[in-house]
Amino acid sequence: MVVATTLTGAMANTTLAYDLPPLPAYETRPMPDYLPFISDFWLALVAPHIAYWVVSMIFHVIDMYDLFPHYRLHTPEEITQRNLATRWEVFRDVILEQVIQIGTSAVLSLTEEGQTTGKEEYDVAVWGRRIRLAQRRLPNLLGLLGLNAEVISKNVAASHPLLAGALAGGYYPSLISGLDNVTGTQIPAFATWELLVAKAIYWVIVPAIQFWFACWVQDTWQYFWHRAMHVNKWMYTHWHSRHHKLYVPYAYGALYNHPVEGFVLDTIGAAIAYKVAFLTPRMGMWYFVFSICKTVDDHCGYALPWDPLQRITSNNAAYHDIHHQSWGIKTNFSQPFFTMWDRFLGTRWTGDVQEKYQRTRINAANKKRNAMANGKANGAANGKANGAPKENGSAKESAASPSPAVSNGSATRRRANGKAH
Repeated sequence: MVVATTLTGAMANTTLAYDLPPLPAYETRPMPDYLPFISDFWLALVAPHIAYWVVSMIFHVIDMYDLFPHYRLHTPEEITQRNLATRWEVFRDVILEQVIQIGTSAVLSLTEEGQTTGKEEYDVAVWGRRIRLAQRRLPNLLGLLGLNAEVISKNVAASHPLLAGALAGGYYPSLISGLDNVTGTQIPAFATWELLVAKAIYWVIVPAIQFWFACWVQDTWQYFWHRAMHVNKWMYTHWHSRHHKLYVPYAYGALYNHPVEGFVLDTIGAAIAYKVAFLTPRMGMWYFVFSICKTVDDHCGYALPWDPLQRITSNNAAYHDIHHQSWGIKTNFSQPFFTMWDRFLGTRWTGDVQEKYQRTRINAANKKRNAMANGKANGAANGKANGAPKENGSAKESAASPSPAVSNGSATRRRANGKAH
């Protein structure tokens, strides 16, 4: 194991420009793996897809046992009557896309240097210095408002010394960490609140901004490619039409795509978002897990009021389901996080959907009822034909050569079966 060591103590202790607190020395070392039984490299490859199937199976159980029928977007009859792809075809193509994604993630991971730890306190101190420098501008800003920062600082010095120090431009004479070994001068220290704010910026605010920016990049990439696949007939016919065989989406069909579409739209889009947002490998792993869970949830077929993934934005299962309907296929292209591009470019569905959904439910129920009626009629006809008496050789010949009525019944059965499928 190679350990990279970077010592900055000497420079930090002698560079006291503007009386800033010194930066601590640090030593970097390889970051230990999250889990003892698998390396972070392999965990990053498989975690998103494990999450995919865990979330998918939760919704599959809900679907199979019809646990929340009042939150369904579609009836069970619609799944069987309207979808043009079997569950096996969906499963097969999802596995293929996941294999492609794992391979791409492996290549992407190999372009990254190994993540290290040990520099965190140094980075927090850098933000602490920036906060101290920002305070230097506070007196001038207050002066623009007609306020005398120096006078205010003196008035509150006794009761609120930290506030007084901030108003004075980040001057805290009482905050001393010791004496410099060379010059004998006092070494300034950070105020507690400065370190708290610096830690919040470093550990929470900056990662949140990076995370949000990655979501925005992926949304932008997917919106314009997704819309292009509907505008360009060749791309729709050869690539995107496969995904729209699911008029009634369900959870594990979220990645049911043509391999080229899946690679361009999902895999490359997520990889670009990861790179341009400068996510660390671990942040990237969590981002990919979050992204894929959101995609599954958007195809789950349920509008669940207590589902957090459906509450964080207005782009949820109900929103994306409209795009899968024949009457909404030219709208709601945004996915998987926000609806901003649909709103900005006028492609968001704005009409009422209740009547349209009710019509498709009724049509699916009638189609199933007719298929069942035809099946019973054909079964009765077959039963009569099979139960006819066979008294002599002519009867045997008749059995060998079906009568026109039986032949017509078989033809009718074939047509009915064809319609049912």
